Amino acid sequence: MTETEVLNVLSKVEHPAIRYSLLELGIVTDVELTGNKVKVVFAFPFPNIPIADFLIQSVAKPIKHLGLEFEYTTRVMNDEERNLFLQLEAEAWKG
Repeated sequence: MTETEVLNVLSKVEHPAIRYSLLELGIVTDVELTGNKVKVVFAFPFPNIPIADFLIQSVAKPIKHLGLEFEYTTRVMNDEERNLFLQLEAEAWKG
């Protein structure tokens, strides 16, 4: 398994309310494959978003399905990242 293959799988994980993947939205910012472990950094637009756990599990599930271990950290987006996220959210909202 390569980091590129992991990124390919994660590129299909779409936000439940926005027609973009978590990678495209900048929520998944860093993915590192070391041995049998995938480390993911999640950047959320605001602290304490209610669906954070759901988004984390939506990434963990396909990684674990590949037989890999999953580890993650979280952070809050900076202003530039948040502005891009809000722009993409506005143009692709499913609601």
